[in-house]
Amino acid sequence: MIAEGLPLVGLISTDTNRSGRIGALPTISRRTRSTGQLIAVAGTQQLPVCLGPNRVRTSPSSGQFWAGVAIVTPSRFQVLVKGHCTVSNDSRGASRRHFGSVRRLPSGRYQASYWHDGTRHVGQTTFKSKADAHAHLSLVETEIRRGQWADPDGGRLTVDELAALWLEAGTVKRSSTRARDETILRLHVLPVLGKKKVSSVTPADIVALVNTWSLHQAPSTVARQYTATAAMFSFAVDSERIARTPCRRIRLPQVPIVERPELSADELTRLGEELGKDYAVMMWCAAVLGLRFAECAGLTVDRVDLTSETITVDRQLGRDGVLSRPKSAAGRRTLACPSWLVTELGALRARRGLTGDDGNAFVFVSPEGAPLHYTNWRRRVWGPACERAGLPGLRLHDLRSLSATALVATGTNVKTAQRRLGHSSASVTLDIYARSTKAADREAAERVGAYLRPSLAHESRTLDI
Repeated sequence: MIAEGLPLVGLISTDTNRSGRIGALPTISRRTRSTGQLIAVAGTQQLPVCLGPNRVRTSPSSGQFWAGVAIVTPSRFQVLVKGHCTVSNDSRGASRRHFGSVRRLPSGRYQASYWHDGTRHVGQTTFKSKADAHAHLSLVETEIRRGQWADPDGGRLTVDELAALWLEAGTVKRSSTRARDETILRLHVLPVLGKKKVSSVTPADIVALVNTWSLHQAPSTVARQYTATAAMFSFAVDSERIARTPCRRIRLPQVPIVERPELSADELTRLGEELGKDYAVMMWCAAVLGLRFAECAGLTVDRVDLTSETITVDRQLGRDGVLSRPKSAAGRRTLACPSWLVTELGALRARRGLTGDDGNAFVFVSPEGAPLHYTNWRRRVWGPACERAGLPGLRLHDLRSLSATALVATGTNVKTAQRRLGHSSASVTLDIYARSTKAADREAAERVGAYLRPSLAHESRTLDI
């Protein structure tokens, strides 16, 4: 039997005689055939109401019943019940509530629909039987409970549309990073996947894309492009447009460790002469302080303290010409400078006619006096100077690696080296930037040889003399 809509009036009281009026009228929501148990629903509470057979009277003619005093378990509330409800006949007892709803279409097939987060979702696929439609809804309900549900309408977006949404959502990214991601998608991803539905993109599609990149591009470039692609599809998962990302278990070409050139003091001096006085100072900031190009380009007069002989690095100039904060807290740092470098910075400021009042002026500018743009500066200034100095292919960023190597080689402790280079962890300093020099390798060989065979090492020193 199913009983619904029984209004209840009366007083709720506990065994300790504490009492209070019913805030919202409870109702009987269902009644089982076997035990005569009713469920009382009051507000958000649902409590079983136990009624003995002698407490329930049913009128066959009107389909109504009256209930007397009932015990509500397990809280043992006493409920004074008086009222009536309409009873429908159901030989199976209480019916099972199904998630969502199913309707029969004029074609004879069944369509499933459900509500989630205030939105009604109607299935685009129809089913041959009502049971198949309910089975589909059960699967959807399970996905919602497990947090694996994805909006079926979201998967019908094209990759072109998803890319636009992802780029628009990346407001916390630096402008240069956002511009780089947009270029990667526009040139390398969307021409291949742009018209496909997001839900139809498979891991095989991503593998084919990566293999195509690998034929013509360096492993590091492939890794960068894959990172942007994977981030876009992760955004689709996080926004519940798809349940799983197609960027899973994708093998990328191994990125080799870049061999940085070993530069001597004479080579650096020769390169400085070819660059000219102003840009030589910039080169020494990169080599001695380990500054990145964007940090050199974004250095302003008020960040150089000639008195305390320090430089504060807390901004960098992006390729879009906008000053921004470094991407990590470790990148914001104040560095002590050698006295000779501070002297050269002061001389540069004097040559340009800058004073302490020109705090916002850039220290390093283009030959025309404009803020530095990396591509133009590398093509017009840096590249030709490296060619004339006999160092073709040298990058300004290689000097940052040289700085890390010099810090380690001179016995600087790792934490100090990490802080000066603005790294978030010491492993980055040692594994990626610092390199073993030939001189350090030879010195290590001699020390180990002398330790293990001291007699031969002594003879060797005697012969040298």
